[in-house]
Amino acid sequence: MRPTAPVLLVALLTVAGTVTACGGGSGSDSDTIKVAYNRSTDNKIRFKDQYLESVKEQFEKAHPGKQIQLLPIQAPDNDYATKAQQMMRSPKTAPDLVYEDTFRINSDIKAGYLRPLDRYLAKWSSWGRFVPTAKAAAKADDGKTYGVPDGTDTRGLWFNKKIFKKAGLPADWSPKNWAEVLDAARTVKRKVPGVIPFNVYTGKAPGEAAVMQGFEMLLYGTGEDPLYDPSSKKWVEGGKGFTDSLDFIGEVFKEKLGPDVSDALDPNVGTSVATEWLPEGKLAIALDGSWMSQNWINNGPKEWPAWEKELGRTPMPTQEGQAPGKVSMSGGWAWSIPERAQNPDLAWEFVKTLQTRKNAVRWAVVDAQIAVRDDVAADPKYLSSMPGIKFFTGLVKDTHYRPAQPVYPQVSSAIGEAMESVTTGDSTGERAAKAYNEQLKSVVGKAVRPAKE
Repeated sequence: MRPTAPVLLVALLTVAGTVTACGGGSGSDSDTIKVAYNRSTDNKIRFKDQYLESVKEQFEKAHPGKQIQLLPIQAPDNDYATKAQQMMRSPKTAPDLVYEDTFRINSDIKAGYLRPLDRYLAKWSSWGRFVPTAKAAAKADDGKTYGVPDGTDTRGLWFNKKIFKKAGLPADWSPKNWAEVLDAARTVKRKVPGVIPFNVYTGKAPGEAAVMQGFEMLLYGTGEDPLYDPSSKKWVEGGKGFTDSLDFIGEVFKEKLGPDVSDALDPNVGTSVATEWLPEGKLAIALDGSWMSQNWINNGPKEWPAWEKELGRTPMPTQEGQAPGKVSMSGGWAWSIPERAQNPDLAWEFVKTLQTRKNAVRWAVVDAQIAVRDDVAADPKYLSSMPGIKFFTGLVKDTHYRPAQPVYPQVSSAIGEAMESVTTGDSTGERAAKAYNEQLKSVVGKAVRPAKE
């Protein structure tokens, strides 16, 4: 998902679908590399398939006698992960290369599914081009690296300039703290009735869209404790920053600055934001991702030629405007070699083909990715690929990643429950944080420490 995949796609992929994979496992053919990857359940979206087909042709031309067999798995993200894990359990079915959501890497390592890539990376000059945050996202607790990331995403505030003009707000809006974000939303509510002032994803049903780019965008802007402390290797109880983040969400819905609660808690709320509320002028401010414009161009789900002129972009500020003044969260995917792959060395050669500069630039462009390599980030084709690309790329230096720990999905679920309780008004931020702390202890046991006072 973009909370590992685009929010729109997350919504589309939640509909019931059949998990399909073409072909079988690695078997014993030393001349064939089998590559498993996620295919969107939206049949209109095939850019990943087309890209991989073209790289396959390049590789086979450069390696006579060798073949690439692509194994697309058409399924929602969670089902894709389950199917890929099932394939990796046996040498008979394991692919030679698999596309991994980076936040699942540690879980798959713990299950024995992946092999470290350090011996390959040590001899690969291009590895030095990758930004440190991207490298860290594919590194495990054991200090070894288990994936080559091919892009990332960032998050910020999108705002409708037409609505802002009606509300008397500036076209170059740049809030310095949370209070200014809420004040702008209040102004819209007062002066432009009938539109949704502000959308921040929340609750259990939207999943990571809510937890990652709703709650964690707030938490990591407080300057307080993170979710997980890598130095002590312990999870952190919800303290002041945790409570303040929940209170911010509670305030949005208490003052009716957000969408109707029933809409906010709909698992398909991302679809509404991308294909209705923003393009139809029903939403003033959206805390959302760098990929959003992908929905409105190149035969996307909702053609909207005017989006570039009608929408502005600005960073999400930190709570009080404290340094660095802005905050972002990033996700990303990486290419990994399964532990039971039959042709790991040849699979690595395919990774290098995927990551030639030319191919890396092309992938970043077609998938609306934020570059994780300095040479791609400086490439003219990348920089001119989409309005706002420089803005979202500039957020990478201030971005954060989710804890890539095996129990993170369970922790995320507990956060979603806390968010939902303040969204509905059933709880305050303080009470919801206490409930979260109890759940956290039940999930991680003794691997938890108190929040700093």
